[in-house]
Amino acid sequence: MMRLNVYLNFLGQCEEALGVYQAALGGEISAMVKVAGTPAEPHYPADMKNNVLHGCLTLDNMDIMASDCPPSMYVKPANTAICINLDDENKAERLFKELSKDGAVLMPFEQTFFAKKYGMFTDRFGVSWMVHCS
Repeated sequence: MMRLNVYLNFLGQCEEALGVYQAALGGEISAMVKVAGTPAEPHYPADMKNNVLHGCLTLDNMDIMASDCPPSMYVKPANTAICINLDDENKAERLFKELSKDGAVLMPFEQTFFAKKYGMFTDRFGVSWMVHCS
């Protein structure tokens, strides 16, 4: 069996982002390991000790894993997106609204020639999403 998961990097907002994603998508935060107290601690600046070294939101069919990365190693996400495919139009619209709040809507959630409804946005943490309702 093969399972693909998403791994996201943040600049100090990892714990907040996983909390927002959990509130919208459900699931369980199965890991939230902070830098402090780990063998990696000496390699991090003092102001990053409370940052997330590894976090994981476990959903039914995938994990969204994430961490706060040192600013010198951070690369802004580009040309990638998390795509949510749903049959339930009400749930799809709710997820679009919740996850896009305080972000930038690139394509409104509306009917298209290829989907009952579809929309694209970048959330307030800089992560790109697509919501597709077939």
